[in-house]
This record gives sequence, C-alpha cells and structure tokens, in this order.
Amino acid sequence: MVTPGSKSEQQIGVAHFSAITLTPSDFAKAAAGAGFSRIGLRLNPAFPGAPYYELPVGRRAAEELKAVLRGEALEVFDIEFFVIDPSFNASSLEPVVAAAANIGAQRLSVCGDDPEQNRLQSNFTEFCDLASGYGLAVDIENMGWRTVRTFADSVDLLKSSGASNAGALVDGVHFFRNGGTLTSLRDEIDRVKHVQLCDVIGPAPSTAEAMIAEARGKRLAPGEGELPLGELVAMVNGAASVSVEVPLSGSADAEEHLKRLFEGALRIFKPGQ
Repeated sequence: MVTPGSKSEQQIGVAHFSAITLTPSDFAKAAAGAGFSRIGLRLNPAFPGAPYYELPVGRRAAEELKAVLRGEALEVFDIEFFVIDPSFNASSLEPVVAAAANIGAQRLSVCGDDPEQNRLQSNFTEFCDLASGYGLAVDIENMGWRTVRTFADSVDLLKSSGASNAGALVDGVHFFRNGGTLTSLRDEIDRVKHVQLCDVIGPAPSTAEAMIAEARGKRLAPGEGELPLGELVAMVNGAASVSVEVPLSGSADAEEHLKRLFEGALRIFKPGQ
C-alpha cells in the first residue's frame, strides 16, 4: 500500500470524473495525497447538465490551482471533455483551450458524435489546429453510443484528418466493450497517446442506455474486474500516459476513493505487490 502523500516512480494520472464533486484545487490536493503524479480536469461539460469547472485565464481560481500544482509537484495532463457533434464550433471553445494551456495541460480529450463524416473530420481537424496554436494535442476517445464507436473508428478519423498533434485515447471500458482487442491495438499502437484504466465485470451491455449506465456508474477500480489491463499497460510500455477513471459512487469519501484507485493502478504495474 502506498504511503499517503508519497509518489510512486510510476507516473500515473487520475481523471477528474473520478471525484468530480471536488473543485480543481481540492481535486489536485486529494490526487497528490493519494500518490498520483498527474491529473485530468473537466473544464467543459461532457453532456448537457454534466458538472464541470471554469478556470478563465487570469482569474483567481486558475492562479490558485497553479499554486497548488507547484506545491504538490503535480501536473495537468489532459482537459475534458469536448463532443464533436453536428453543432460543434471549434472557435467558440478557444477560451477553454486557452485556459487549458494556462494551467499547463498537455492534451485535450474529445469524442466524435456526428454521422456526417466529412463534417466530423473537418471539425476534428479544425479543433486540432486550434489546439496546436496553444501547444496542445488532441485525443479522440471511442464510445459505444457515439458515432466514433470503436477504436477502429478512432483510427479512421486520425488517418483522415492527418493532424500531426492528434492521437487516440484508449479507455478500458470503451475499448474492450466495443470490439477492441490487444491484437488490434498492437497494429496501431503508435497512435495511442493516453490510456485510462478502469475495470468491469460481466457481459457487455447491448443498448446505448446500458452502455452509458455502465460507463458512468458501474466501473470498478483497476484489477477488480475482468479486463486485461496488465497486458494493456505492458503493450503501451511507457509510450502513452496512463491514468485512472472510475467515478465515485454513493456516499464514499473522495480521498479514500482516490487512494483505492491509485493502489489498484499500482498493482496493474506491479502484480503481486
């Protein structure tokens, strides 16, 4: 078990969705206390009504967070979450992208949900161009109820866009529940820039509603389910950032939840310990 407040040599991050009730500064402190070295933050809503936090450039909340990050020797890896749907407008998101760059983020996470493929590609490429101007990269994450449903769909979008600062985000649940295999991953491993660890058990859901319910409320800590997370981590072999995303449920304590997630992730890297 990791000693609270200590850092492992493994550079492991944690997604804000794992304890979304915490403000960015409080989340950073709790994540560092659990042993994580990186955090993701949710500065844009993932769906209508979803929780998120605003950190405009120059505002007190952003400066407070930067002070916490320095004090905790913590970095921001990715910013969530941008849905590229038919109404998507990249330029309207520039304040969020600027805010991400201001706090030292490295990548932005998106999903694709536009059945018009040419428009989807165009908007994705435009968003990558916007991000590039701020020194950021963009990762596409497949989700079973979205247009970009499978990892193969993510790869197709990356190939068609040709954006040099674009990559794939492989989330354990979304990847394996939607046809992804380690063999298919091996063939496109160079495109994978971010892996999110989470676990599940039982048969894969077959409807969009059930997929959403599992992704948002039924994930398990790494190693508590059936997914081959050890093999997944071994395959990326340090070439992609690794984080954990398991939403807090019920009345569980956020800090204890994050510690459990870190310990689970550490066991994926070091089986038997």
